[in-house]
Amino acid sequence: MNFFRELGAFMMAGARAHAQWELEMSRNILGSRKRLAVLALFIIPIFIIGIAFAADISQVMPDLPKMIGGKKAYSPAFYSLGIFLVSIAIGLLAGFITGCIGAGGGFIIAPALMSAGIKGILAVGTDLFHIFAKAIMGSVIHRKLGNVSVALALVFLIGAVAGTTGGGMLNRWLYELNPVLSDAFITTIYCLMLGFLGAYAMTDYLKASRAMKKGPQVVDHGAHGGGEGTDLGNLPRLLQSIKIAPMIRFDEGITEGGRRISWVFLVLSGAIVGLAAGIMGVGGGFLTFPIFVYMLGVSSATTVGTDIFQIIFTAGYGSITQYAIYGFIFYTLAMGMLLGSLLGIQVGALVTKVVKGITIRGFYAMAVLSGFVNRIFALPAKLRSLEVLDISPAMASGLEQVGVWAFFLVIGGFGLWVLSVFIKNLSVLKGEEVIS
Repeated sequence: MNFFRELGAFMMAGARAHAQWELEMSRNILGSRKRLAVLALFIIPIFIIGIAFAADISQVMPDLPKMIGGKKAYSPAFYSLGIFLVSIAIGLLAGFITGCIGAGGGFIIAPALMSAGIKGILAVGTDLFHIFAKAIMGSVIHRKLGNVSVALALVFLIGAVAGTTGGGMLNRWLYELNPVLSDAFITTIYCLMLGFLGAYAMTDYLKASRAMKKGPQVVDHGAHGGGEGTDLGNLPRLLQSIKIAPMIRFDEGITEGGRRISWVFLVLSGAIVGLAAGIMGVGGGFLTFPIFVYMLGVSSATTVGTDIFQIIFTAGYGSITQYAIYGFIFYTLAMGMLLGSLLGIQVGALVTKVVKGITIRGFYAMAVLSGFVNRIFALPAKLRSLEVLDISPAMASGLEQVGVWAFFLVIGGFGLWVLSVFIKNLSVLKGEEVIS
């Protein structure tokens, strides 16, 4: 039981590190005219493509649909204002969660897209591309990466590239075999991940609430994952004692003489993270923290830097080589989500100045659990289509609708709450007053 609590704490720490990176990327883009100009160059073609489709130019240029995703992955394969506005709303809500809660809101993007009728493989590819676009425009390698070990990161990326390739190939193979099977597989993976993380987040929230009722206390945000990592557990000691050359040195500036670990464990770790990124489209960063700190014995400072480093290259490699060239990216959605998330993150971050942290943690637990409910209630309909589950069409459709409504009511309610708090406290925020 203690293992699962620590794993949950490390996953939360990884989500927080990723959220901080997203906040910095958002500030970098919105604070630079040059980067905003680049963003505009991405957005303008979307409207041009929309006009082209409205004029039925695809009759003149039959290859145009393939260039922006094709009809193989989703339907309809054309731009509409409604699709673009929905994507902005999804990005905005994800940004609220990232900025306000300080943990990755990317967990809700794929469930939201799938609930809106987008096939799972397209949701994954589009999410990866959205992460990559944000990273590129926000600056590829930030100076604040701190103690990132280049050797550690590069060896890790060998495994990450292999894992992302495997995840992308698996998703494409399942889609070619049966699109419903592909959706069912991605849905099941999200059920497992969101179920575990949501259960941990809710338990953590309830524990913190009870502690607050007893009196002011300092709340621990994550086992020994938040320190400098000078103390090693039994598993990291064991893995670092296995000498399979070449040995990679890291953490020289944190512990005397640094530490060393075999390249084999770094490649295997990268493969696990890359596989998650390739299958789920969330960048895989939420796994880097628990694997590095809990299993490999890497300090949290080095872990954060390496996590950011791998997300940029893993998302870029995965989105382009595993999804874009096969037509599994909906660029209109990606750009809409990027616009929405840039604004949502900033608003969410400001709201944290006037709202108690315990309230925000409660909302995060509800948001993650709503994603879990959404996917678990969508699964019976897919299993019925695969003739694995014998239920009536009405029941399958009813369960799916319950999941969709529960998800969007919780996420939408959270979004409205964030906006209302932001508007009501504009004068306070302008005066730089914060809640104690």
